[in-house]
Amino acid sequence: MRETVTFDIAVIGGGPSGATAAHDAACLGLRVLLLDKAGRIKPCGGAIPPRLIQDFEIPDHLIVAKVSSARIISPTDRKVDMPIDGSYVGMVDRDVFDEWLRDRAAKAGAERRTGTYVSLDRDGYGTPIITYKGKQGRQESVRARIVIGADGALSKVARDTVRGAERMPYVFAYHEIIRSPSSADAEFGPERCDVYYQGKLSPDFYAWVFPHGKTTSIGTGSANKGFSLRDSVGELRQATGMANSETIRREGAPIPLKPLRRWDNGRDVVLAGDAAGVVAPASGEGIYYAMLGGRLAAEAAAACLQTGDARQLATARKRFMKDHGKVFWVLGMMQHFWYRNDKRRERFVSMCRDKDVQRLTWAAYTKKELVRSSPMAHMRIFVKDMAHLLGIVPP
Repeated sequence: MRETVTFDIAVIGGGPSGATAAHDAACLGLRVLLLDKAGRIKPCGGAIPPRLIQDFEIPDHLIVAKVSSARIISPTDRKVDMPIDGSYVGMVDRDVFDEWLRDRAAKAGAERRTGTYVSLDRDGYGTPIITYKGKQGRQESVRARIVIGADGALSKVARDTVRGAERMPYVFAYHEIIRSPSSADAEFGPERCDVYYQGKLSPDFYAWVFPHGKTTSIGTGSANKGFSLRDSVGELRQATGMANSETIRREGAPIPLKPLRRWDNGRDVVLAGDAAGVVAPASGEGIYYAMLGGRLAAEAAAACLQTGDARQLATARKRFMKDHGKVFWVLGMMQHFWYRNDKRRERFVSMCRDKDVQRLTWAAYTKKELVRSSPMAHMRIFVKDMAHLLGIVPP
């Protein structure tokens, strides 16, 4: 067994959240371990907003496509185009993007190790001892004064250390990465995201076709364990003329639906990313929120180390929810009301034709904040929303 080394911070998980936490903590001059499994690629549409590109200094070469519009498809195949005026949505390939983030963390000073987290114990001084399986399957261990758990929706770090983490609600997501077809040969736009609100493709979420330049992500998600995600994707590929496109890889994973009530153990562990549940309801967007969660976790851990006050760890969640809790609540209510059945989905897609809805939706997505400058637009949307919900207007 390798000699037990003591780090200031051990980050468990090297996705966007963990890699960001490791990078930021290393930039603060702390001794950081970044422990990650090798070869794991999360199923993800790969959409990132301009706010993320700016805040986290993402170079343009990682953006494989820039989407200028979305198309929403209803249960009756009604199509609504939602152009993004004056902005765009960047698309990244998670295998390349995540590795670049991990490499950036290492260049900032974090020590990378490949391994799978096994357990967290404590030495005679109460310092966490992290045991993991290394490349050859051998168990190794490290000490760390603070642990950041960024090991996904079914986080073992969270379940081992944070009360209530075992009750995380989630959906299962599955997608297939295919060779992008010609738009002449398929129902496909290289600068357009297609989102399908159809019960046959997902009884409680949505299905998607997201362009990635040379490749395309086709996927769906559902919390219904009896629903076949693979069959749904196959049906979508058939319907869009992409059944015969080359399949490069297939991936599936749970996606959390709601932030946990606690992100820390009140002592020396704080969670980030999917482990904390920070994937937006209704949209399933998670990369921006994961990276922000990683940054806040690193700052909370650094403050805890500097002051010796474990209460600093709770500031990661407090700061996140102060800025984004209202958005998560709104999106959660939207999913609860509009994704329930195809009748409501039809009305939801009809609402998306409204220019106020489109403008405020894209402004909130690209800037990652609720738009408060148009109170009359918000009022009009509220009235229209209630009219559609009550069935006062035709779909």
